[in-house]
Amino acid sequence: MANFDEELDASGLNCPLPILRAKKALAGMDSGKVLRIVATDPGSVKDFEAFAKQTGNELLESGEEGGKFVFLIKKA
Repeated sequence: MANFDEELDASGLNCPLPILRAKKALAGMDSGKVLRIVATDPGSVKDFEAFAKQTGNELLESGEEGGKFVFLIKKA
């Protein structure tokens, strides 16, 4: 797992909450910083792919860890 600067635990939250929380977290971060998001909503996999495309932020990693979904997003 790559390095990250901040972590957001969105476990137990359903769409669109993980995205909204991630958006808010990224807004407070500097360009080039990496946000690690942990989510339990299976829909978040597609959501974060679409979110990265729409916002221009880079989805560095998307995977599963211990039954949870983990994403690394680099702020544009």
